[in-house]
Amino acid sequence: MSATTPARTPLVQAHDLAKTFDVSAPWLNRVLEGKPRTLLHAVDGVSFEIEKGKTLALVGESGCGKSTVARLLVGLYEPTRGGLTFDGQDAHAAFNSGNAKPMRRRIQMIFQDPYASLNPRWLVEDIVAEPLREHGLITDKAVLQQRVGELLQSVGLSALDMVKYPHQFSGGQRQRISIARALATEPEFLVCDEPTSALDVSVQAQVLNIMKDLQRQRHLTYLFISHNLAVVRHVSDQVGVMYLGRLVELADKHTLFDTPRHPYTRMLLDAIPKMHDTGKARNPVQGEVPNPLNPPSGCAFNPRCPHANERCRAERPQLLGLGGIRIACHAVQEGRI
Repeated sequence: MSATTPARTPLVQAHDLAKTFDVSAPWLNRVLEGKPRTLLHAVDGVSFEIEKGKTLALVGESGCGKSTVARLLVGLYEPTRGGLTFDGQDAHAAFNSGNAKPMRRRIQMIFQDPYASLNPRWLVEDIVAEPLREHGLITDKAVLQQRVGELLQSVGLSALDMVKYPHQFSGGQRQRISIARALATEPEFLVCDEPTSALDVSVQAQVLNIMKDLQRQRHLTYLFISHNLAVVRHVSDQVGVMYLGRLVELADKHTLFDTPRHPYTRMLLDAIPKMHDTGKARNPVQGEVPNPLNPPSGCAFNPRCPHANERCRAERPQLLGLGGIRIACHAVQEGRI
């Protein structure tokens, strides 16, 4: 970048996002049993940026907080701490204002389960047209039908499919209907919460290719949530690795897959079967994820980490910049690994 070129402001900036859920027993039970309130820190201080037209993937084992981050970004959850800046605006302030629709139009979500996210009693035409009606974008019935047909064709379906019900489609086709619905308001940012995890592998590839084509055509920005590292490698520009509600490593895709630094990232990548290492023993992911209601002190990964020392057990590492990546690991920051 030359000295005269201004730095591009990222479209999406999450800063210190946190979400805590109160999962306590009822008040009377707590009084009788003398127990304190129980808090679950589902997301605990997550910060990242996504440039326009790029894809950030969040990966990690089940229960690490990925889907909670997704719901925070689209305004389904109110953050306990921190916030989201979208195109220079405070997104959560916009979501909570009396005029939330312009922001909601620009940020849409594709859900994990295409069987649960489509209303089984509605025709596909009504499902895809709902955002257009809700936001008052198209009121004329003929124009609305034409637009729904165009949206279905953009995801590889036929305009004739609009008179069918969701149960008449396969899982991959239902997810395409979900994508068409998400695209109806012409959003700039799509939050994709494991959009292919409920699909067969061959169908996953078709849906992912459609999403990549749409990204190129419409210059879309994606947050892509997945636990499938092969999928992440295919779709992402940057990858963030989450563990127990916190980011432990954030790097561009090639750096993360070629030279993973955090012990947890290495453990996840070691567990992937590799075509050319058929005779080599694989390292399974070691240990169990700790109880999120009672996480370990210090670094949450220390009970499973081969490099943990007393500092790791006592002091929680911060996500710091190091050699072009951001990493939260005392062992890496001290040069022990």
